[in-house]
Amino acid sequence: MAFNEELSDRIREALVNEPRVSEKRMFGGICYMVDDKMCIGVMGDEMMCRIGDEASTTALEKRGCREMRSGNRVMKGYVLVSEEGMRTAAGFRYWIDLCLAFNPLAKAAKKKSPASRKN
Repeated sequence: MAFNEELSDRIREALVNEPRVSEKRMFGGICYMVDDKMCIGVMGDEMMCRIGDEASTTALEKRGCREMRSGNRVMKGYVLVSEEGMRTAAGFRYWIDLCLAFNPLAKAAKKKSPASRKN
């Protein structure tokens, strides 16, 4: 699945002054890791935002925002934002700031041991 490279470039530029940012291909898109934790990504033409359960409730009321799903399962604490929700510079920055504010509270994924990577 292709993802919106222009949106990815916008996110990369927004994170340029953040320490410890890395990029990782996942979910058929790209994810920006901050402090080794999923923070922001691009799936198709939408921005994937990790904002936590509490902020998700309010965020879902905003234009262009919807729940992130994996199959039939809602991914708690994550939302997807369409172009409609980030059309303006202020709208785009709102989502970046929300993700960065939650990042220190987020739990990092458990690292796989070398033995579990063998197939």
